[in-house]
Amino acid sequence: MNDSYKAIKISDHAYWVGAVDWSIRDFHGYTTERGSTYNAYLLVGDRIVLMDTVKAPFFDEMMARVASVVNPEDIDYIISNHSEMDHTGALPATVAAVKPEKVFASAMGAKALAKHYGPSLGVTAVKDGENMRLGNFDLTFIETRMLHWPDSMFTYFANDAVLFSQDGFGMHLATSERFADEVDPCVLWDEAARYYANIILPFSSLVMKLLGKVGGMNLKMNMITPDHGPIWRGEGVGAILDLYAKWAEQRPNNKAVVVFDTMWHSTEKMARAIAEGLVEGGSRVKVMPMHSHHRSDVITELLCAGAIVAGSPTLNNNMLPAMADVMTYVKGLKPLNLIGQVFGSHGWSGESISQLANILKEMKVELVGESIKVEYVPDDAALKKCHDLGRQIAVRLAETCGK
Repeated sequence: MNDSYKAIKISDHAYWVGAVDWSIRDFHGYTTERGSTYNAYLLVGDRIVLMDTVKAPFFDEMMARVASVVNPEDIDYIISNHSEMDHTGALPATVAAVKPEKVFASAMGAKALAKHYGPSLGVTAVKDGENMRLGNFDLTFIETRMLHWPDSMFTYFANDAVLFSQDGFGMHLATSERFADEVDPCVLWDEAARYYANIILPFSSLVMKLLGKVGGMNLKMNMITPDHGPIWRGEGVGAILDLYAKWAEQRPNNKAVVVFDTMWHSTEKMARAIAEGLVEGGSRVKVMPMHSHHRSDVITELLCAGAIVAGSPTLNNNMLPAMADVMTYVKGLKPLNLIGQVFGSHGWSGESISQLANILKEMKVELVGESIKVEYVPDDAALKKCHDLGRQIAVRLAETCGK
């Protein structure tokens, strides 16, 4: 077994035994420019517990880290907080190697693991709020359904006051540092926001309920240990909890995102005129041409915005493919409390405008003013209309943010 991989002690009884994925750049459509980690944790006391596993290709790395602390065959129990395969891909191999007494998961997790890997894992379902004593360890299981899968749960480890939070409070970030306070703050908070926007955002109402639920349990939390990214400790625990509460509330900010694609730069000219009007009207603006931005960048900017202005020319009676892509992605992540409008140039048909407008309506975006549709190339009069639309949206945005 490779002895270059070592466990890292994170508390009195707990060790990090996960894996760092320095090369991953796409996570089902979400750009992970800084890689990721698959965190697993080992609890060592009267009994030995493995908390989650890793993505299948990293099985050997995880087992080497475990072996730096204990004989892997001495593991008594495995707890699976989330059945997604970046955390359970190595679970069948781990069970075969370790032969634990039991594997625990939520009721929905037990079903999901059976669907993924067959019934041979013999998973034991635990209940929401169930307290369990394993040797000298006191554990409490907290269901977090749809955060972000139906099977998801947290495990609270009372001995060290650690909340094992699976995908909650995480981020895709490959680093040599294991604790959030060791990471460059600019990188840390950017990646935390990107993760929330691209993974957690559609479940924001459930985040609010979960924060209330956990708060009502009056749990002492020295650490929050997610399954991706660094571990929160000290002041970082309160900071990430506060940010989740803020992001879940989705209060609009005085910022507009202008997202568009262009064929012969006509729609681009319109976008720039709208942006100038927004700035003149007092809004902060992020202009995002889709030939140089990724869909996951757009939703990240929208996390702390109050307006979306979307534009596209028409190609084959449709919006350009890059706009269809990003609007489908954004719609699925369900941002709330936005205002906005649509625009674009066209030749002989012009269906892209109504298609964009329909998507914004489905997203319950409040449409401000009138959409702007230009034939071929915008003249000065058309660009003035675009500028005026930007100012109009800025005025409405200021009103919305002032509520």
